[in-house]
Amino acid sequence: MLAPGPQHRFAFGLWTVGHPGTDPFGAPVRPPLEPGEIVRRLGDLGVWGVSFHDDDLLPPGLSAAERQQRLTGFRKALDATGVVVSMGTTNLFTHPVFKEGAFTANDPEIRRYALAKVMRSIDLAAEFGAPTYVFWGGREGVEAMAAKPACEALDRYREAIDFLCGYVRDREYPMRFALEPKPNEPRGDTFLPTIGHMLAFIETLDQPAMVGVNPEVAHETMAGLSFYHGVAQALWAGKLFHIDLNAQKPGRYDQDLRFGSEEVKDAFFLVKLLEEAGYQGPRHFDARPYRTDAGEDVWEFAAGCMRTYLILADKARRFAVDGDIQAALSAAGASDLATPTVGGHTREAAEKLKATEFDPDVLADRGYHNERLDQLVMELLLGVR
Repeated sequence: MLAPGPQHRFAFGLWTVGHPGTDPFGAPVRPPLEPGEIVRRLGDLGVWGVSFHDDDLLPPGLSAAERQQRLTGFRKALDATGVVVSMGTTNLFTHPVFKEGAFTANDPEIRRYALAKVMRSIDLAAEFGAPTYVFWGGREGVEAMAAKPACEALDRYREAIDFLCGYVRDREYPMRFALEPKPNEPRGDTFLPTIGHMLAFIETLDQPAMVGVNPEVAHETMAGLSFYHGVAQALWAGKLFHIDLNAQKPGRYDQDLRFGSEEVKDAFFLVKLLEEAGYQGPRHFDARPYRTDAGEDVWEFAAGCMRTYLILADKARRFAVDGDIQAALSAAGASDLATPTVGGHTREAAEKLKATEFDPDVLADRGYHNERLDQLVMELLLGVR
């Protein structure tokens, strides 16, 4: 039950297990890993998919021969393991050219360069059959508010996504886009910082049907928001195209910790939501090993992400059949929320509702027994149920 397999649709980015352990204060602590080696090791662990930035797979400065060698090695590893490319994305944040932005840079020439880089990266992702392309606007933001008019920046952001939607449609790539929000870091304030911002932005696009969201645990947690509720709204809107799973301590910088290693109750309800909603997309782990670890510990980290997800999925199944929990849910009136309040509006229904006599004091007397329900959830998670 806890052995990962393709049916679980677990995926990792090349930059996750391949992260060298750098941080703003420290140099690499792990040697680089070739993409083919990453794929082979992930395949051995039962991983279904792998994702990449353009610069992960093909670092800048490669010769034509080096480029082809790297692509061939990557392809051979995919074919040998059965691992698929589940997502592609573009690095629009490392090179100094993007220090002031990419799609929202003040310099039009930098904006055009960013679009050209993305189109080449989309071609690469399409070559490997990636069905989803993610956009994380890491540099799309400001430190000095006066330097970048916000509405004009959103115009340029929309122009870029509209243009790239047109590019994919023109090439007839079977690909859709997922936009990834984050409130800050590396920019002081980032445009489109949360799931809600992204959902509103998507509705302004020329092709809103082909664009969804790629929310990340750490990013919504950094904003002090409930990731569970954000993901639920994305599902409700039909816009959860991809998801990044990791862990995060509230109030900290972006940590990308092993999935489930913090806030276990939050992680449980997230997994329960995804499993019960029938989410069919990748369970993509955008996390990285502790900087203290190297060698085989990297693969222990990857296995741990998946094992924790599967443990929580099993807990979700137990939740659904636990008699005490189901009785507590009934006492809380949880199932009553599915009952329509009034139905569609008619004049007669409105007049009837206005004429109804309610006694709010009587209604207020009801208790919902939430403490017992929450305690039962904790006991389930702590393994005593």
